[in-house]
Amino acid sequence: MKVLLIENQPLTRLGVRAVFEGEAGIELAGEAETAAEGFAKFQDLSPDVTILGLRLPDSCSIDDLDNYFVDTPNAKIIVLAEHAGDAEITQALKKGAAGYICKDVTPQELTDAIRTVAAGRKYIPGNIAKILSENIGQEELTATEANVLRMIVGGMSNKEIAFAMDVSENTVKSHIQNIFGKIGVSDRTSAATTAIKRGLVRVDL
Repeated sequence: MKVLLIENQPLTRLGVRAVFEGEAGIELAGEAETAAEGFAKFQDLSPDVTILGLRLPDSCSIDDLDNYFVDTPNAKIIVLAEHAGDAEITQALKKGAAGYICKDVTPQELTDAIRTVAAGRKYIPGNIAKILSENIGQEELTATEANVLRMIVGGMSNKEIAFAMDVSENTVKSHIQNIFGKIGVSDRTSAATTAIKRGLVRVDL
């Protein structure tokens, strides 16, 4: 079974490599540090399973997921993330990812994920499934609300948001109240914290 690892953190790549060295039937066929390099290797190697880091130097992998299925509709992709934000998990699965794991995954869980996905099934660990279930039924933010939330996370005031959007402050306040209701918070600080934790807003660290 050939596996392609696309991940920019050297220590993570080293850990995955070490797991595979002692695992019969799994071969690390290639590694890449960027989205562009990774996709090129994906096309060249035709791996059975691809482990795709969520945050790469040149891209957020969720934005590029569609590309993997254009010429390879049955591509098997496992997204590898720093932490589990339900919005990002949902988006990745909707775009065709077969699994989602975090970097604190155990060696056994990693190999289980690969074998499960290679067999054509989905792999969602219990802790991630719990996170998803906790937010089932919550109404999704509109594109405008997501943009307002992004600016709240960026520390912008209502006046600054209104100026940036070319709308009145009352309109901004209305959007903010809708956001608070949808994500279950009552103030801007909680909104920003929740947005980052759940992956509702992308923060490049």
